[in-house]
Amino acid sequence: MRNMISRGGALLLAGIMLIGYSCKESFLEVPVTGQLDEEQLATKKGIEGVLVSVYGQLNGRSNRMASASNWVWGSIRGGDANKGTDPGDFSDINPIQRFEYLTTQGVIADKWSGLYEGVARANLVMRLLGNAKEDVTADDRKRIEGETRFLRAHYYFELKRGFNNTPYVDESVDYGTGIEKVVNNVELYPKIEADLQFAYANLPETQSVAGRTNKWAAGAYLAKVYMYQKKFADAKTIYDALIANGKTTNGKKYGLVAKFQDAFKAANDNNEESVFAIQAAANTGSVNNANPDFDLNWPYNTGPNGPGNCCGFFAPSFELANSFRTTADGLPLLDGSYNASGNELKTDMGLKSKDAFTPDAGRVDPRLDHSVGRRGIPFLDWIDHPGNDWIRNQANAGPYSPKKYAYYKADVGSLQDNSSWTPGYTAINVNIIRFADVLLMAAEAEIEAGSLEKAREYVNKVRERASNPASFVKRSSGENAANYVIGLYKTPWTNKDEARAAVRFERKLELSGEGHRFFDLVRWGTAEKDINAYLSYESKKLSGALGGAKFTPNKNEYLPIPQDQIDLLGKDVLIQNPGY
Repeated sequence: MRNMISRGGALLLAGIMLIGYSCKESFLEVPVTGQLDEEQLATKKGIEGVLVSVYGQLNGRSNRMASASNWVWGSIRGGDANKGTDPGDFSDINPIQRFEYLTTQGVIADKWSGLYEGVARANLVMRLLGNAKEDVTADDRKRIEGETRFLRAHYYFELKRGFNNTPYVDESVDYGTGIEKVVNNVELYPKIEADLQFAYANLPETQSVAGRTNKWAAGAYLAKVYMYQKKFADAKTIYDALIANGKTTNGKKYGLVAKFQDAFKAANDNNEESVFAIQAAANTGSVNNANPDFDLNWPYNTGPNGPGNCCGFFAPSFELANSFRTTADGLPLLDGSYNASGNELKTDMGLKSKDAFTPDAGRVDPRLDHSVGRRGIPFLDWIDHPGNDWIRNQANAGPYSPKKYAYYKADVGSLQDNSSWTPGYTAINVNIIRFADVLLMAAEAEIEAGSLEKAREYVNKVRERASNPASFVKRSSGENAANYVIGLYKTPWTNKDEARAAVRFERKLELSGEGHRFFDLVRWGTAEKDINAYLSYESKKLSGALGGAKFTPNKNEYLPIPQDQIDLLGKDVLIQNPGY
C-alpha cells in the first residue's frame, strides 16, 4: 500500500509539481525550433558550415552595398563611372557620386551593417573553434582559423578604408552584455595585420576547394594593407616571395592570362590570375549562388539578351574612356592631355541610334574596348553596341555601357541565370585581388625601394599582355574594331616622380571598374586634386548629374558613421568622422 498513490493523490502531486516548475524561469526556456546552438555547431561539419557563411557574406548577399566589388564606393567615387541609369532610380547613390554624403543615407548604413555581419560570422567560427569537438584535428583547427582570420581582416579592412576607425569586436566580446559599449577609438590596422599575419603563416599554399583562401592570398592581402600604411619594405618582401613562388588553389603558378578579357569571363573563373575572388555559380537551383553584384549594371532594356535587362547603372565616364588614348609609341598621355580638345574620344552623345555615327578612329589602348561599351564596337559576342538604344537616360549617364563584367551570348542559360527577375545574374567571379593588381602594387613598392627598373619590368608585363593582338576586339571580318596602338616603356626609369605617375596611371587603365580607384587616390594623397579635376571635366558633359559636385578634403576621404548607429549607442560611444 505504501507504494501506491490514489487517483486523487496523484492529481494533487501533479498540481504541486506544476506549481513548483511554474515558479522557475527555466520552465519557459524552450529551444528555438529549426535553430542550432553553438554546442551543436562545434563539430567539424558544423564549423565548416559556418565558415562557408563567412565566405558567403563577401558579396553582401541581399545587401549589395556591402559587396567587395565596391563598384559604388571605389569606382564611381573614383571617377571610373557615374551612377548611370535615370536620376530617380536608386537615388540614394546620387549624393555618393556628388560627395554630398548624408549620415542618414541607407546605402551607407547598408555598407556598415553588411560588413559587421561578416565580422560577426567570423567571430562565431572563432568561438566554435574554442570549444571544438574531438573530430576537429589540429590541422583542421589551424586551417580553419587561418581562413577565418583572413576573412575577418578583409571585413575590417573594408570598414577601415570606408569609415576610418570603427568599433573592434572579436570572439572574446560577450555579445549579450556590452557590445554597445565598444567605442571606435582603437586603430584597426594592427588588428587587421595580426589576423593576416596569422593567415599567411598558417594557411596551406594550396587548397583542395576553389575559392578557399590560401597562404599566398593572405600574403597578397597583407602586403596590400602594408601599402595603405606606406610600409613599402614590408610589402616588397611579401611581393618578392609571391611573384616568385605563389600558386593558385589548383597549384598553378600565378601569372597573367593570355587575353585581358579572359580575366573576367565566367568560363575562365579561378584562372592563374585570380589570387582571391568572390565565387559565383549559375543555374544551381538558387539564384543566391549567382553573382548579384552587377545585376543592375547592364545595357538597358533592349540590350544583350533582349528586353528585361536592367537597369543601365554604372556607366563608364567620359574621363575614363579618354584615358585610353595613346601616343604614336602606344604610351598613355600621362600629362592629362587626353581630355584636351583633339584627344577626347569621339562619342554619339546626343545622337539617337538611328542617326549616322562613325566611331573614333584615333589611337587607343585595346583595353578600352574590354572595359567600356561604346557605339559601333562589338559588344562581346552579341552585336555592335547600338548607342542610345542601350542607354536608359543619356543626359544623366552619358553614352557608355559597362562591359568588363558583362556575360557573353554563349553563356546564356549555362553561365548566366534566368531564374530571377532579371537575366543579369551570372557565374562570373569577382576578383578582389588579381595578379595584375599584385604586379602593379609591387611596382609601387619597388619605386619606393629605389628599384625603378624592376618597377618598369612589372608594368611592362601588364602592358605586354594588353598588347597581345589575339585579344583585340575584332569585327566579323577579322579586322580590329578600332585603331589599337599600345607599347612598352622602353626608356629606363630614372625619376621617382615620373615612375610613380606611370604606375598610378597603369592602375587606372588596367583596373578600371574593379573598385580600386577611389581608395588608390586616397592612399596616394591625390584625391582632392584628381577627383575635383574629374568632376570639373565630367560636369560639363553631365551637368544634371554632376554639376556643382565637389570633393571636400579632410572629410570626403571617409564615409560618415551611420546616424542610426550613433542614435542607438550614443555619441559618447561612436565618435562621428570630421565634417559630418
